[in-house]
Amino acid sequence: MGQLSPFHLAFPVDDLDAARRFYGELLGCPEGRSDTHWIDFDFFGHQIVAHLDAGAAKEGARNPVDGHDVPVPHFGVVLGWDDFGALRKRLEDAGVDWVIEPYVRFEGKPGEQATMFFRDPAGNALEFKAFRDPSQLFAT
Repeated sequence: MGQLSPFHLAFPVDDLDAARRFYGELLGCPEGRSDTHWIDFDFFGHQIVAHLDAGAAKEGARNPVDGHDVPVPHFGVVLGWDDFGALRKRLEDAGVDWVIEPYVRFEGKPGEQATMFFRDPAGNALEFKAFRDPSQLFAT
Protein backbone atom coordinates (compact mmCIF):
# COMPACT_ATOMS: atom_id res chain seq x y z
CA MET A 1 0.00 0.00 0.00
CA GLY A 2 2.95 2.36 0.53
CA GLN A 3 3.07 5.34 2.83
CA LEU A 4 -0.34 6.59 3.91
CA SER A 5 -1.02 10.18 2.88
CA PRO A 6 -2.75 12.38 5.44
CA PHE A 7 -6.27 13.41 4.49
CA HIS A 8 -7.77 16.87 4.92
CA LEU A 9 -11.33 17.39 6.08
CA ALA A 10 -13.14 20.67 6.73
CA PHE A 11 -16.41 20.46 8.66
CA PRO A 12 -18.88 22.84 10.33
CA VAL A 13 -19.13 23.56 14.05
CA ASP A 14 -21.36 26.03 15.85
CA ASP A 15 -18.96 26.80 18.72
CA LEU A 16 -15.16 27.00 18.33
CA ASP A 17 -14.52 26.84 22.09
CA ALA A 18 -16.54 23.63 22.34
CA ALA A 19 -14.61 22.23 19.35
CA ARG A 20 -11.32 23.08 21.10
CA ARG A 21 -12.41 21.24 24.24
CA PHE A 22 -13.74 18.23 22.35
CA TYR A 23 -11.03 17.71 19.72
CA GLY A 24 -8.12 19.24 21.62
CA GLU A 25 -8.75 18.14 25.19
CA LEU A 26 -11.03 15.09 25.04
CA LEU A 27 -9.66 13.45 21.88
CA GLY A 28 -6.12 14.77 22.46
CA CYS A 29 -5.67 16.32 19.00
CA PRO A 30 -3.00 19.06 18.98
CA GLU A 31 -4.18 22.39 17.66
CA GLY A 32 -2.49 23.90 14.63
CA ARG A 33 -3.26 27.22 12.99
CA SER A 34 -6.46 29.02 13.84
CA ASP A 35 -8.39 32.19 13.20
CA THR A 36 -11.63 33.68 14.50
CA HIS A 37 -13.67 31.36 12.24
CA TRP A 38 -11.66 28.10 12.07
CA ILE A 39 -9.23 25.81 13.88
CA ASP A 40 -6.82 23.21 12.44
CA PHE A 41 -6.34 20.01 14.44
CA ASP A 42 -3.84 17.18 14.07
CA PHE A 43 -6.38 14.34 13.97
CA PHE A 44 -4.13 11.32 14.49
CA GLY A 45 -1.78 12.52 11.74
CA HIS A 46 -4.51 13.94 9.51
CA GLN A 47 -5.57 17.57 9.11
CA ILE A 48 -9.10 18.43 10.08
CA VAL A 49 -10.44 21.97 10.19
CA ALA A 50 -13.40 23.02 12.30
CA HIS A 51 -15.11 25.94 10.52
CA LEU A 52 -17.54 28.15 12.41
CA ASP A 53 -21.07 27.85 11.01
CA ALA A 54 -23.74 28.98 13.44
CA GLY A 55 -26.39 27.16 11.40
CA ALA A 56 -24.57 23.80 11.34
CA ALA A 57 -26.99 20.88 11.06
CA LYS A 58 -27.28 18.72 14.17
CA GLU A 59 -28.50 15.49 12.57
CA GLY A 60 -27.94 13.80 9.23
CA ALA A 61 -29.22 10.69 7.50
CA ARG A 62 -28.79 7.13 8.77
CA ASN A 63 -28.10 3.86 6.97
CA PRO A 64 -28.52 0.34 8.36
CA VAL A 65 -25.23 -1.53 8.90
CA ASP A 66 -24.92 -4.72 10.93
CA GLY A 67 -28.21 -4.08 12.72
CA HIS A 68 -27.43 -0.46 13.67
CA ASP A 69 -28.53 2.90 12.24
CA VAL A 70 -25.19 4.38 11.19
CA PRO A 71 -25.15 8.19 10.94
CA VAL A 72 -24.23 9.65 7.55
CA PRO A 73 -22.04 11.55 7.06
CA HIS A 74 -19.42 10.58 9.63
CA PHE A 75 -15.62 10.51 9.85
CA GLY A 76 -13.02 9.01 12.14
CA VAL A 77 -9.84 7.02 12.40
CA VAL A 78 -8.83 3.37 12.46
CA LEU A 79 -6.80 2.93 15.65
CA GLY A 80 -4.74 0.09 17.02
CA TRP A 81 -6.73 -2.35 19.21
CA ASP A 82 -5.23 -1.07 22.49
CA ASP A 83 -5.53 2.59 21.46
CA PHE A 84 -9.22 1.99 20.66
CA GLY A 85 -9.73 0.59 24.16
CA ALA A 86 -7.95 3.55 25.77
CA LEU A 87 -10.04 6.07 23.80
CA ARG A 88 -13.23 4.17 24.63
CA LYS A 89 -12.40 4.43 28.34
CA ARG A 90 -11.57 8.16 28.07
CA LEU A 91 -14.90 8.78 26.31
CA GLU A 92 -16.83 6.70 28.85
CA ASP A 93 -15.13 8.55 31.73
CA ALA A 94 -16.13 11.86 30.09
CA GLY A 95 -19.77 10.70 29.87
CA VAL A 96 -20.00 10.86 26.07
CA ASP A 97 -23.43 10.06 24.65
CA TRP A 98 -23.04 7.14 22.26
CA VAL A 99 -24.78 7.13 18.89
CA ILE A 100 -23.77 3.45 18.70
CA GLU A 101 -22.10 2.02 21.79
CA PRO A 102 -18.75 0.29 21.32
CA TYR A 103 -19.05 -3.30 20.09
CA VAL A 104 -17.34 -5.81 17.79
CA ARG A 105 -18.81 -5.81 14.28
CA PHE A 106 -18.61 -8.71 11.79
CA GLU A 107 -17.37 -10.98 14.58
CA GLY A 108 -15.70 -14.10 13.18
CA LYS A 109 -15.97 -12.79 9.61
CA PRO A 110 -13.56 -10.99 7.27
CA GLY A 111 -13.13 -7.40 8.44
CA GLU A 112 -13.94 -8.10 12.12
CA GLN A 113 -13.62 -4.78 13.92
CA ALA A 114 -14.39 -2.90 17.09
CA THR A 115 -16.38 0.25 16.40
CA MET A 116 -18.04 3.13 18.25
CA PHE A 117 -20.01 6.16 17.11
CA PHE A 118 -20.53 9.45 18.94
CA ARG A 119 -21.08 13.12 18.08
CA ASP A 120 -19.01 16.21 18.69
CA PRO A 121 -20.69 19.21 20.38
CA ALA A 122 -21.83 20.55 16.97
CA GLY A 123 -23.53 17.25 16.11
CA ASN A 124 -20.92 15.92 13.66
CA ALA A 125 -20.86 12.11 13.81
CA LEU A 126 -17.55 10.33 14.38
CA GLU A 127 -16.69 6.65 14.10
CA PHE A 128 -13.55 5.16 15.56
CA LYS A 129 -12.70 1.56 14.82
CA ALA A 130 -9.95 -1.00 15.30
CA PHE A 131 -9.17 -4.31 13.63
CA ARG A 132 -7.69 -7.26 15.51
CA ASP A 133 -5.92 -7.96 12.20
CA PRO A 134 -5.06 -4.63 10.53
CA SER A 135 -4.57 -6.38 7.18
CA GLN A 136 -8.36 -6.90 7.16
CA LEU A 137 -9.08 -3.16 6.68
CA PHE A 138 -10.30 -3.70 3.11
CA ALA A 139 -11.42 -7.32 3.45
CA THR A 140 -14.40 -8.41 1.34
